[in-house]
Amino acid sequence: MKIAIYCSANNKIDPDFFRMTEELGRWIGENGHTLVFGGCNMGLMECVAKATHEAGGKTIGVVPDIIEKGGRMSSYVDECIPCKTLDERKALMVAHSDINIALPGGVGTLDEVFTVCAAASIGYHQKKVILYNMKGFWNSLLAMLDDLEQQGVIRAGFREQLLVANTQEEVCQLVTDSLNL
Repeated sequence: MKIAIYCSANNKIDPDFFRMTEELGRWIGENGHTLVFGGCNMGLMECVAKATHEAGGKTIGVVPDIIEKGGRMSSYVDECIPCKTLDERKALMVAHSDINIALPGGVGTLDEVFTVCAAASIGYHQKKVILYNMKGFWNSLLAMLDDLEQQGVIRAGFREQLLVANTQEEVCQLVTDSLNL
């Protein structure tokens, strides 16, 4: 399975997020899955790539020119797919993945999550997004989405597309379940 990971490229975040990300990356590699990620050598992106690579998994980095030219491309990229823009990177990551997982992240991660979900909601694909809710990181977003759904501005069934996992075991189960569909 090809698993796209969306996450922070910031190094100054909760150390537990790094530990949990490393565990997930190790699981991806040990179970023969392929990581599809943004190709950056910082933050959780570098952490998950290193853990996947060192556990024997393959990594595909979808790397914008600006990242490569800036010397910020991860050395754990096994296969590089170059691109020009963030929009192109998002499209390529979706095209090269079977399922998507969002770890803690900022504006870029939110953009990626909602791009995948919006495309699925109008029928471009049927790929799921799993919010890995490390230490409740996504709770405020989930509350906002619940509010939007109650107000009727989010279509029914949206939460079937956007899944939530509070532990690595739940993430792994959702990925495994998607293999069996």
